Amino acid sequence: MPYCTQSDLIERFGENELLDLASDDTGLAIDTPVVQGAIADASGEIDGYVSAAGYTVPLSNVPRIITAYACDIARYRLSDDRATEQVTKRYNDAVKFLRSVAKGEVRLGIASSESAAGSAGSVMMDTGRRVFNGGGF
Repeated sequence: MPYCTQSDLIERFGENELLDLASDDTGLAIDTPVVQGAIADASGEIDGYVSAAGYTVPLSNVPRIITAYACDIARYRLSDDRATEQVTKRYNDAVKFLRSVAKGEVRLGIASSESAAGSAGSVMMDTGRRVFNGGGF
């Protein structure tokens, strides 16, 4: 499941930029398969980091920050060797955030597979009665 769409990229960066980064043979339309490839690569990169933190991937409930960073990563990948300083900085910021998620320093605000597994088999303790009375043998 991709974490952003071509529409998300157009909304964030404008159709002209996307056309500049991924135009078809005519130069008049966006090459959708190229954009979809960059989006898939971005989603795969994100999955690698968030799965290390114990989240089940692909994420079914996608936090807005993940969509934003997926756009930044896809844009960076589409830019290839033409990435500007700003595009590179936004990519590096995304990776820094994702590394923090992977290390557990930042939580996404959604259930991880570890927390879901931990709550499935909870242990309850009953401390209401004494088994040993402390007497000698």
